[in-house]
Amino acid sequence: MSMNTIPVGLVGVTGYTGMELTRLLAGHGRFTLTRVTSRSECGKKLSDIYPFLQGLPCGDTVITEPDPADLASACELVFLAVPHKTAMEMAAALLDKGLKVVDLSADFRLRDRETYEHWYKCGHTQPHLLETAVYGLPELYETAIRAARLIANPGCYPTSAILGLYPALRNSMVDTKGIVIDAKSGATGAGRKATVGTLFCEVSDTFRAYGLPTHRHTPEIEQEIGLIAGEEMTVSFNTHLLPINRGILSTIYTTLIKDMTLDDVHALYAEAYRSHPWVRVLPAGTLPETRHVRGTMFCDIGLVVDKRTNRLVILSAIDNLCRGASGQALANANLMCGVDIAEGLRLAPLMP
Repeated sequence: MSMNTIPVGLVGVTGYTGMELTRLLAGHGRFTLTRVTSRSECGKKLSDIYPFLQGLPCGDTVITEPDPADLASACELVFLAVPHKTAMEMAAALLDKGLKVVDLSADFRLRDRETYEHWYKCGHTQPHLLETAVYGLPELYETAIRAARLIANPGCYPTSAILGLYPALRNSMVDTKGIVIDAKSGATGAGRKATVGTLFCEVSDTFRAYGLPTHRHTPEIEQEIGLIAGEEMTVSFNTHLLPINRGILSTIYTTLIKDMTLDDVHALYAEAYRSHPWVRVLPAGTLPETRHVRGTMFCDIGLVVDKRTNRLVILSAIDNLCRGASGQALANANLMCGVDIAEGLRLAPLMP
């Protein structure tokens, strides 16, 4: 193994986030995927369950049982692509063995234990780790991510919403009351498990809302935008299922508290993200589409100033699997390990 190579592991390889991580790690120049785990697929090669990996270096990696001691013997950093509640125990065990951890579940995103237990309907067994976990949104927390041992990888909807709202709240452009986030996601956002609601015939040729008004990403969004605004925030967060595989489009309705033109707003957004190339503030009059970010780390933001209603409408598009999960996890791992943040992530959108 090269001195420049960093061994990493992936716990939970069979879901969509695990699948996406293997795709991204296959092209990474510094990370070597030395361990992949799954209880249901143990003993198989990665290429057995993911034929698209045939002929690639990681395709011959044998899937093992998730064992902290074995992971610690072979890895410096581990990605956890497992459900909430499962991740907290595994993260604690890996941290105790000196590993760095990027958790893609929700177990460490909320800083308050009671809030987590209320929204996720389960006890948190590692509350001491909530104090040290760093929320992994690079545009806001890059310095802290570099020094972290445990990253709480953001949810997909929150990534879209927070990036959309950040410049408006940071610059006190909008009323902090009455914000409405109207968000739509592709079917992969529901995970890979077999359920009637995500069967092809149930998703294709229809469009429906779900999870109103109790979607579990609500407190995560409110927590992070509250920190930006410097006050407690309550938003109306409404989610919908699109008949597409990948992508999120969030349409965010706010009320301007300053007399601003579209050019004024656009200039402040462009300045906020000037040093963050993955956030593309589109030219005035251009609105984002999910296909233009598919398979990438880009967040495309479009802006509309409606003088008649005094609203600033913010549109934010991301790929829920890459920017909203696995790609963002890889960016965080890059920062934690002193690697170029863009390594393995210089990806053009998948077109058409």
